[in-house]
Amino acid sequence: MSDPIVQYDVIDRIARITLTRPPVNALSLDMIRAVVAAFQRAAADKTARAVVLSSAIARRFSAGLDLDILLGKPGEEIREFLQELYINLYDAQYNLGKPSIAAVGGAARGGGMTMAVSCDVVLAGVSATFGYPEIDVGVLPAIHFAHLPRIIGRHRAFELLFTGRTFDAAEAHALGIVTRVLPDAELDAAAMSMAAVFAAKSETVMRMGRASFMRQIDLDYRRSIANAVEDFCNVAVTDAAQEGLRAFVEKRTPNWNEAPK
Repeated sequence: MSDPIVQYDVIDRIARITLTRPPVNALSLDMIRAVVAAFQRAAADKTARAVVLSSAIARRFSAGLDLDILLGKPGEEIREFLQELYINLYDAQYNLGKPSIAAVGGAARGGGMTMAVSCDVVLAGVSATFGYPEIDVGVLPAIHFAHLPRIIGRHRAFELLFTGRTFDAAEAHALGIVTRVLPDAELDAAAMSMAAVFAAKSETVMRMGRASFMRQIDLDYRRSIANAVEDFCNVAVTDAAQEGLRAFVEKRTPNWNEAPK
């Protein structure tokens, strides 16, 4: 059984969650709900021992948030989406009980980065690209404030998050964001092969071991992401954010003509 925008299959004890929303897997509220539901389904699925998250769209993992979620919307609607992307996705991964692997082929941006790094392992095709472009449209990559400095250090994290620049798979690997870089044609097979290694272990030991691992690395992360929801919402409803979002849609340079505070 498949969702029209997120497909769920089990092959050889591996649950495959596949993003299938053309053209760029932009994250609508329905789509992120479907992703969360797929992880919850995998958690309850006795036939699945590992999970692979990937995209069916060539050269696109996910472009991030569908801007319709943010343009002209009240804070309550934005908060509803972020509850799913930040908190419910985290909870689904935390309680998954089995290893998860993101297979990133092509572009991952913003919310696409959030989905990828929620997994236990991130594999990337050599042509994959990454970035946190939120700042360029007047919003914040707030969830990444909570975890990226822990992965790559404060100063390198600040540079990526506040320039919004794109970086390639080799740099992502050097920074520790990506576990391994593979030829594009080998990415899917490598993800399935690694998942098969995990699936062959003791189900009980893997479940209990992963739960212990998640507790040890949590470091109050759950409270940090709740704060990130508020930070994002507070900025997204400002005039500056709405101007940045409109400028992106209209393919023009934003007019940051803001009065000094």
